[in-house]
Amino acid sequence: MHPHSHGHPGPGDPPPAPLPARVRRTLLVVVVAVLLTAAAGIVATWPREVPSADTGYVGAQSVRGEVSSTTMRTCRGEIAEERLPDGTLPQTLECPDATIALDDGGSTTVPVPAAVVHGGLARGDRVVLTRYPGEGGGAATYAWEDVDRRVPLAVAVAVFVLLTIAVGRRRGLAALVGLGLGGAAIAYHVLPALLAQEDAVVVGLSSATAVMGVVLYLTHGISARTTVAFLGTVAGLLLTAAVAVLAVDAAHLQGLDDESSYTVTVLTGAIDLRGVVLAGTLVAALGLLNDVTITQAAAVWELRAADPSAGFRTLFAAGMRVGRDHLASTVYTVAFAYAGAALPTLLLVRLYSQPLGQLVTGSAIATELVRTAVGGAALALTVPATTALAAALVSRRSGTGTP
Repeated sequence: MHPHSHGHPGPGDPPPAPLPARVRRTLLVVVVAVLLTAAAGIVATWPREVPSADTGYVGAQSVRGEVSSTTMRTCRGEIAEERLPDGTLPQTLECPDATIALDDGGSTTVPVPAAVVHGGLARGDRVVLTRYPGEGGGAATYAWEDVDRRVPLAVAVAVFVLLTIAVGRRRGLAALVGLGLGGAAIAYHVLPALLAQEDAVVVGLSSATAVMGVVLYLTHGISARTTVAFLGTVAGLLLTAAVAVLAVDAAHLQGLDDESSYTVTVLTGAIDLRGVVLAGTLVAALGLLNDVTITQAAAVWELRAADPSAGFRTLFAAGMRVGRDHLASTVYTVAFAYAGAALPTLLLVRLYSQPLGQLVTGSAIATELVRTAVGGAALALTVPATTALAAALVSRRSGTGTP
């Protein structure tokens, strides 16, 4: 194999042989057409009005403070989360309260979820409360919101950024910029468009395609290899969308899997959460497809560098041997990632001793199974498609040398 893992020519190697001009023009036209189509999709689904949640509390705001002390009191079991394994509500419970010294002065005592206290809430911890103004100029009331995690999160992100730049250097920095662009696309296009009930497939495909077009070329440079990875990723996204639509409709997945889903439905009214499932599947598949397509394109380029005389069949067969190993590892990586995210649900159904058939067909687990199956199916089709395109291009290079 060529000693340079990224396919760059060595000190004594001849320069890469370029693709024929006609092929380069064709690739340029295809890429531009894809990006323009994505841009048109973003413009068409850009929300003009985004519904907001009317909670009925005018002037409610978040305030921060520090825990002074915690105490326990006896209270009645009243909400579903307090049910015992046999389904009954307990007569009495030990309910925690926390006294909070507010940053803007004064203090207040608020009920705190028991799980938060059991998780280690202690004196000196930073927390966030919601303050509701009193009616008619009366005293304000406070409610528990969450733990204040700004400092540990900032430290974790800073360490991640520094290590990524230190190890990846320019490419690491480019990857971080791409990550920021992806986050911006989700925040400013995908989420508002879904709330405005725009077509979820168009929203997901257009945003994902545009982001990948910028990220891939920014990170890996403008080259035929990057173009192969980009077009392979777009093909994978189209396959994912097609399979996801069929699977979500066939399995009647409504997206009502947790408390957050029901809250979104209540606050926004008629939002179709099936669209959220579809868009989420596309976003989840994006990183996986990008990883596979970049690897397959690089593998074919390296194979041609090792054997400049290799033709399409040889390159495709060798590239698929690499692709099969990568596909196998990626599929179970996806499955374990979804299983890890679904652990709380798995624990709950285990406590209630549900039959296996009922477990896997329930909405929460079925959604994760469909996402895994859809992602795996798209990957299985994207690997040969990307490998074939890469092999077709590098086998058309004229002359010899490092492709």
